[in-house]
Amino acid sequence: MEKEFDPAHAAAHGYTREDWQSVESPELTSEELARLRPMRQAMPDLHAALTQARKRGPERRKTAVSIRLDDDVLAKLRASGPGWQSRVNEAVRRMVQQERE
Repeated sequence: MEKEFDPAHAAAHGYTREDWQSVESPELTSEELARLRPMRQAMPDLHAALTQARKRGPERRKTAVSIRLDDDVLAKLRASGPGWQSRVNEAVRRMVQQERE
């Protein structure tokens, strides 16, 4: 199944129609498919490095809560873009730490 050229995707990822057309990517044969192995078996060192790189720092536990905020406050927070909830969490964390001092 041949994938169609998508100009919007190409522009977002920095390739042209000429780049797209110059790539030859034939379907794999049954023999080639039979020889394929999972990456963790074919390249164990690389697999381990990539798996390790994906791990984040110490896991923090979070609990979903429901709070009431003024509509204008919530609109401003959401307008600040993705990650607004994490930024609110950090602001509350700073406030709680200041109160301890």
